[in-house]
Order: sequence, then C-alpha cells, then structure tokens
Amino acid sequence: MHRQAYLFLVIATLCWGGNAVAGKLAIGHISPMMLTFWRWFFAVVIIFAISLKDLRRDWPVIRANIPVLGFLGIVGYVVFNAVLYTAVTYTSAINVTVEQTLIPVLIFILNFALFRTKVSWLQIVGFSLTAIGSLLTAAHGDFATLVTLTVNFGDAIMIIAIAAYALYTIALRWRPPISWKSLMAVPALFALVFSIPLAGWEYSSGGMIWPDMTGWMVALYTAVFASLVAQVLYIRGVTDIGANRAGLFINLVPVFGTLLSVMLLGEQLQLFHVIALVLALGGIAIAERGKPALT
Repeated sequence: MHRQAYLFLVIATLCWGGNAVAGKLAIGHISPMMLTFWRWFFAVVIIFAISLKDLRRDWPVIRANIPVLGFLGIVGYVVFNAVLYTAVTYTSAINVTVEQTLIPVLIFILNFALFRTKVSWLQIVGFSLTAIGSLLTAAHGDFATLVTLTVNFGDAIMIIAIAAYALYTIALRWRPPISWKSLMAVPALFALVFSIPLAGWEYSSGGMIWPDMTGWMVALYTAVFASLVAQVLYIRGVTDIGANRAGLFINLVPVFGTLLSVMLLGEQLQLFHVIALVLALGGIAIAERGKPALT
C-alpha cells in the first residue's frame, strides 16, 4: 500500500510541477483569474460527466458534509491556484515551485498544534532543511534580502498559497466517506462557483485577458492534469499514509518544476536553485526515514 501511495504522490507532484510552468506560459495569453475559472470549468465538465452515478448514490452524505466539501474546494482549489497564477506574473516559475516546499513544514506544525500528531527529531531535521531551501530561493540566493525585507512581491504573496494548501491538506481528515469521484466533483463545483466573482473582479479592474490558443491549451492542461489527476492521486496518498508523510512529497514539486522550467521556459538554473533542490530531496529522505512508528 505504501509503495502504491508513493507512486500516486510522485505522479501528483509531477503534474503540479508543470502547473507553475503552465502559469508562466499563460502570461499574455490568459489572465490569472480567467485561467482559474476555465481550469475549473473544464474540470467540472469532465468529472461530472463520469461521476453522476456516484453523486446520486452519495448525495445523502454529500448534503450532510457541504461545509467541509465547500472548504476543500474554495481554499484548496481556488485560493491556492489563483494566488499561484498571480505570483508567477511577478517571479519565476522555479521560485514558485521551490517555495512550495514550505507546505509540508506548515502541515506538520498545524498537525502538531491542533492534534498533537507525533513528530520525530529526524522529521524536524527534514522539515528544517526544506524550510532553509525555500527561504534560500525566496531570497534569490541572498539571505540578506530577508533581513531587509526586499524579497520579490510574487515570492511574498506565495505565502497565502502555501497556507491555503496546508489548511486544505489538514482538512482532508474530515473528508466524508464518499467515492473519489464525488470527493473530486463537489469541491470542484465549489471552486468553479467561487472563481466567478474573482473573474468578475479581474474584468472590472481591466486586467482580464481572454484566452488565445495557447491560453486554452494551458487551461486544459491545468484542468486535466493539475486538477483532476493530481488532486485524486494526492487524496489517495493522504488516505494511505497520512497527511504528514504525504504532504512531505510536495517537496518533489520544485524538483519537477525546476526541470520543466529549464526545459520548456528556458529559465536559467542558478546554484542556489540546485542547493534548494538538494535540501528538498534530503528533507524527504531524512523525514521519511525518521517517521514515528504511528503516523
């Protein structure tokens, strides 16, 4: 079961690594809130087309758990991605992906603070390494910028996205006992509905860009791979090995995101990116090796 969970989580993080790249490719072709709206429009159409039978069967349980499912969709699907797509208009796709290594750290902190989830010293060492790597990237290789608070605006607002996905992962412990199709469909519908006012705000502020062909392709990628495939596999991973251990695999997002950014966007790989990636991978290895007997 654990090997299957590891495979699911690796594929999920590969899809998410491409998400930041997709957000960067979208610049000038589709605006951030438009991308968020169309991403979830396509995702809802696809998931509802294959889950109507499950939704009818699960409806009594769904109706009793609307607040939880709504929270998962709004916070985990809309807030996280809307902020991420905004962040990449101000900073590099590599930075955005590496900064996501703070998500597992925050998951562990919240789990311990709220539920006293057991954490080993080796896990703490692993979390610390990922935090250092993320800060190194956010500071563009110069920790002095953290002292003077001169980090890039895009790097700074990624804190909101990081917090949103950590809260989403924690909230998965209250997911209702319904099929994976229903568990994906209902939050996706909430995400679509909540993205409408965001798109309206973008239009009223004069920042809306209607998608061209590249924009449509980016939206379809995010709907199929970064939304449906990644989210379903991530939920399966959390179910199999728990939020703490599954969340740690998010540290693979910068590994895949950096490689894809270099290959597809031509972004320059800096030494501090390499160091941060080594810290991310090292954090996974150390924390997984030092996992408590019960997690």
